[in-house]
Amino acid sequence: MRATSLLSLALALSLAACGGCAQGQVDPPAPAPGDEARVWTTTASGTQLFEESSVLLVKPSDASFNRITLTGERCQTVDGFGLAITQASCYNLLKMPPAERTAFLREVFDRETGLGSSLIRVCIGGSDFSMDEFTWCDEPGISHFAVHPLDEQYLFPILDEIFAINPDVQIIASPWSAPLWMKVGEDGKTPHNNWVAGHLGEAYYGVYAEYFVRWIKEMERRGYPIMAVTLQNEPLHRGNSMSTYMSWQEQSNFIKRGIGPAFAAAGLKTKVLLYDHNYNYDNHGPQQDYPLHIFEDPEAGRFAAGSAWHNYGGSPSVLDGVHARFPDKDIYFTEASIGTWNYNFGDCLINDFRDIFLGTLGRWGKGVTLWNLMLDNQGKPFRPRGCSTCYGAVSIDPASYSLASIVRNSHYYDVAHCSRVLQRGAVRLGTSGSAAGASCQVYRNPDGSYAALLLNESGSDVVVNIVGAQKAVALRVPARAIQSVLWQE
Repeated sequence: MRATSLLSLALALSLAACGGCAQGQVDPPAPAPGDEARVWTTTASGTQLFEESSVLLVKPSDASFNRITLTGERCQTVDGFGLAITQASCYNLLKMPPAERTAFLREVFDRETGLGSSLIRVCIGGSDFSMDEFTWCDEPGISHFAVHPLDEQYLFPILDEIFAINPDVQIIASPWSAPLWMKVGEDGKTPHNNWVAGHLGEAYYGVYAEYFVRWIKEMERRGYPIMAVTLQNEPLHRGNSMSTYMSWQEQSNFIKRGIGPAFAAAGLKTKVLLYDHNYNYDNHGPQQDYPLHIFEDPEAGRFAAGSAWHNYGGSPSVLDGVHARFPDKDIYFTEASIGTWNYNFGDCLINDFRDIFLGTLGRWGKGVTLWNLMLDNQGKPFRPRGCSTCYGAVSIDPASYSLASIVRNSHYYDVAHCSRVLQRGAVRLGTSGSAAGASCQVYRNPDGSYAALLLNESGSDVVVNIVGAQKAVALRVPARAIQSVLWQE
């Protein structure tokens, strides 16, 4: 149905609103004007769920109030948005009838008929959502490195189908644990024969770096490009079903004595992202500013492309300081989950869109991945000591594993709103002006189209006008809703 009212929304939440992109360049000339803007809306109440409509474009002079005006400044480019393809997700997907599984994957990844999700996260070895604890080298000695049968059985068939649908998908990959034979205890010497906790032994920096190189090369040989790796998922968390404690000092030394030289020698272009944990550094006092310490080290920092973040503690405002100190380093958000401890569809939809999506992008972030793409409606399968209360972005009924039984949770819609309108390589644009009660970010896609992400947290509808050089988009953003908009200027 056609929307009856007008477009768009306030500038990038008052964080680094893109009007502050002082380093930017003037935007190139806009393409020929189009007639309409396409609009997708999801309300916290659930009355609209990614509902598509359209509005007519108007003259800039007709947009007389609540104006968000493009300034011509250009901020960061965006790589994409998506969800983790864990073994648990693959297990559930492979239980679906093949045609229905393909239909769902097309819904998520197809650039023409679906959401066009272009960024996923993959585990290097096992995790708390795999079918067992494992790595690709569980016998001592790198000569034993080999593809693990569980990835052959679960991960690769799903990745093959995803890349057949969308060859431009990129991967961020993370290990949950080093191989057991590389792990040592707190004294740095005693073997730590346990998937939980422990440290990477200094004597194994070189061989573990070679493990990364071989894993990346094998994945890429199979057609799965690894855009970036983090060196340890949640390095300050000792309690997960698979985990390895890695202080910033240890990560810095591992980069200098292992990863950096190994990647350079192998000619890998894969980005190295530091940290991969919470905004509040899990309240580990000596570990505050974890990635910044490594960036400050000239030897380690030169191998690090950026940092990765989770939101299980702290505030995204920490990213302001990260970008201010190291504006040349990339920022990615790599994990958040929903579950029994926090889930309310409307609250999670709004809060996560504000804090994770607009909050990361408005602070110069380049992409967002959330946790499991799919779990069953009991949060399964998961490992002992893993999360037994997590929900997937979608839940499926294991009684039928049918497409019709899928429930799309809030994380699905948050990812959908960004993936549908922002192409890989989109550039965040500078804006001026505001609209009370609403937040807005505007982007220019590589194909010349414009896109906006809008959030209305208030209890009333808000009318917003996005004003370009030739055209303006005007619409009404419903109370407690998120919107995505796509148009040609």
